[in-house]
Amino acid sequence: MIVDAHVHLFPERVFAAIWRWFDAHAWKIRYRMKAEEVIAFLTARGVDRLVGLAYSHAPGMARELNRFLAELGRAHPQLIPLGTVLPGEPDAEAIVDEAFRLGLRGLKLHCHVQKIAADDPRLDPIYARAAQAGLPVVIHSGRAPCLSGYGIDPATLCSAEATRRALRRHPRLKLVVPHLGADEIEAHLAMLDEFEHLHLDTTMAVGGYLDLPLDPAALARHADRILYGTDFPNLPYAWDRELLWLREHLPESAQKTILGENALRLFA
Repeated sequence: MIVDAHVHLFPERVFAAIWRWFDAHAWKIRYRMKAEEVIAFLTARGVDRLVGLAYSHAPGMARELNRFLAELGRAHPQLIPLGTVLPGEPDAEAIVDEAFRLGLRGLKLHCHVQKIAADDPRLDPIYARAAQAGLPVVIHSGRAPCLSGYGIDPATLCSAEATRRALRRHPRLKLVVPHLGADEIEAHLAMLDEFEHLHLDTTMAVGGYLDLPLDPAALARHADRILYGTDFPNLPYAWDRELLWLREHLPESAQKTILGENALRLFA
């Protein structure tokens, strides 16, 4: 069972805008596909389930993205769609409630894009609603990649300590930090022992592209709290680069939980 817990799905015009941003500020995206094509591509290559993520960067955008993901989820049973909200926007709490009524299986937030720290008070009502519903929040709260195009300094805005403060305020919250918390991987792995509902995903953190220090033995020790994710389709390299790394460096038991079981338990 392979579950990609970090796949981006946007309406075509939003994808086009994101790709323009990446062209200007990040890397050359290898896979420029529509959402339906993304689902078909991964399914054809043996990915059994995928968690679909979108994020809102402007007020009034989240509801459209949430309806889009909900419709995709109804059309594709292998898709587990999540919603989004812009913290602090008008009706943010109502938007979260609507997302959950649509059947969306959690929320995606992005500290860099949304210019908000993980412990910002504007997130408290969002965290509280997700915790009450028992649904996870996926939040890019790690510092890497530090790209100037965000218009903020991720190294100043984001930190493992900010995530720790948020979890102390919301101990029942199921939180997923992508990229293994890069570039503070060791600190995020240590937090797994402190917070029972914290998870990390592997997105762009394994496979060598970001040149991060990795200890396969440490990943294996925490295998029950780590999810396989890719960031597909917004990748500069082959879609299975990290899948191959995990299969090469981790024992079979750890592969089984990381590649599929953990995500199904958390999202499905």
